[in-house]
Amino acid sequence: MEKTQKTLSFPAGEREKLTILFPFQDRVVYRSLSDETLHDLGLDTICREVSANPKEQAMILQVLRSVTSDPETARFRAEVFDDLYHHPEVRERLMKLLDHVKFLNDFGAVRRASDEGIGVWDLIHRLDELRDYIETVEAMEACLRDADLHSDGLRKLREGIHGIWETSGFDGLKKDIAGLRATTDSVRSVTVGLNLNERYEPVQAGLVSVNSKPFTRSGLLQHFAESLSRGDRIETENDWNGAMTWHPADDYAARQGAEFERMTKSFAAMRNPLLAMTMAPVPESGGGREITRTMDSALTHLLSGLVRRLREVQNKYAAVSIREVSDLIPELMYYVRWAEYWEKLQKAGWRCCRPAAEAGQTGMKARGFYNLKLTLVEKPETTVRNDLTFDGEHRVYMLTGANRGGKTTVTQAAGQLFLLAQGGIYVPAEAFEFTPADGVYTHFPADEDKTLDLGRLGEECRRFRELFAQCTERSLLLLNETFSTTSFEEGCYIAADAVKALLSRGTLVIYNTHMHKLARELTEGEAESGTGKPWSLIVRSEGEKRSFRIETAPPEGSSYAKDIAEKYGVTYPMLMQMDEKKEIP
Repeated sequence: MEKTQKTLSFPAGEREKLTILFPFQDRVVYRSLSDETLHDLGLDTICREVSANPKEQAMILQVLRSVTSDPETARFRAEVFDDLYHHPEVRERLMKLLDHVKFLNDFGAVRRASDEGIGVWDLIHRLDELRDYIETVEAMEACLRDADLHSDGLRKLREGIHGIWETSGFDGLKKDIAGLRATTDSVRSVTVGLNLNERYEPVQAGLVSVNSKPFTRSGLLQHFAESLSRGDRIETENDWNGAMTWHPADDYAARQGAEFERMTKSFAAMRNPLLAMTMAPVPESGGGREITRTMDSALTHLLSGLVRRLREVQNKYAAVSIREVSDLIPELMYYVRWAEYWEKLQKAGWRCCRPAAEAGQTGMKARGFYNLKLTLVEKPETTVRNDLTFDGEHRVYMLTGANRGGKTTVTQAAGQLFLLAQGGIYVPAEAFEFTPADGVYTHFPADEDKTLDLGRLGEECRRFRELFAQCTERSLLLLNETFSTTSFEEGCYIAADAVKALLSRGTLVIYNTHMHKLARELTEGEAESGTGKPWSLIVRSEGEKRSFRIETAPPEGSSYAKDIAEKYGVTYPMLMQMDEKKEIP
């Protein structure tokens, strides 16, 4: 079922966001096409070839389904794609940089708002992430600055990245980060105190000191082992620095559970000085993170001066956001995946061209086009290319031809040309000039489970009425064997009125049908006043051979049933010949 059409627009008056896909946001309106349309045109299948990532496939389809008849948008996108297609080194560098930005945005502390409650570890990590973000923006600017770019989209992106640098105070932030790093880098270790029970099991933990030197295996463990083996080395008092404060972890053993069980085994081994000693790292488990959080509150207290300075810097640059840059990742990915796809196809011998968008009445002039799905099953040297024109006179085509002669393939290809071109992507053709459509709609045979209530004919009529309500003189409607599920007379009657209404509206139409009588009557009869006539388009047949080549010409016959019957041997003479040869069991 064709879903209710949605329109997408951007609020007037808002600052135009940094984008290489959706320019002119203050005036452009987008229509959202249905999943059925994308499926009927085979674009869901193509997108699985363009990217193996389901999330990327969804993004690509979302761009293709969001259509606007604005020719400037189509030209803007085509220029961006052309730039990136001819600069593989630029798209490779940008994708690496933006993948890093995406990681920071999704998982980093920098995406969180400033919070007085966060501890020193988060503050230091956020400082590192801000530094990484600055370096990424600098690298992006250098990448775009050095490239010979021609598109307005990428030039504006270059200006936008430079603007982020200027307005975010990166120079000052770099100095502040460098100064704070000089302090935080001196923290190389912390001394943790553990209270043990009579079984050497930790029951409390707390921070004793912060040190500028790391502990070493020989110093720490040898001292501990010797202390256990020689009773005179075991202190009766705690030798804390008087400036330090003891910060016990409340009910620590109960909360740690399994983590303390593992630690207990380690301490049990330490009771025997003959056992091998190793410094065990803090595990990456939930228990390890809990230890970090427990120590964090104590460390924050001990480093109160440093924490205060860290928070001052964080608050000062709270407005710095990586989202403006990270939002470019799916847009850049859209162009990059299509560029990689067309590079692969061109190396295999498939031809493509940059579409040329023009203003004016919606139409197209395609030379040497083919269905992109053929690249999955055919070879470029054996694939037939075709030409087709939509203009002021040629608005509706009645497409007839032999079964399995390529009618559906041609019908799909016309829709692919418009949606790919409006998405800014190279199209499968030798040349393609067009004026964008405000919508591309399909009426292909419905699945059996969608016709249980109304029956096939009722479902077809309902769907056609919904599509007709959405179509304008700037739309493209592709009909595939529409109204063919009933008797020939009933189908012709309904189809004739539907075509006349479409002619009156001015919609671009390809009506693919096996009803040759309908095509002949509509194309050869008298035109309705002010509506014009549809044109007959045929898939040329050369005897039993299918040429897959289309041309404007009268329908070749009333039916291709004879061809099918001869192909499968069910004509009267062929059946009688089987009887004579005793071929029937």
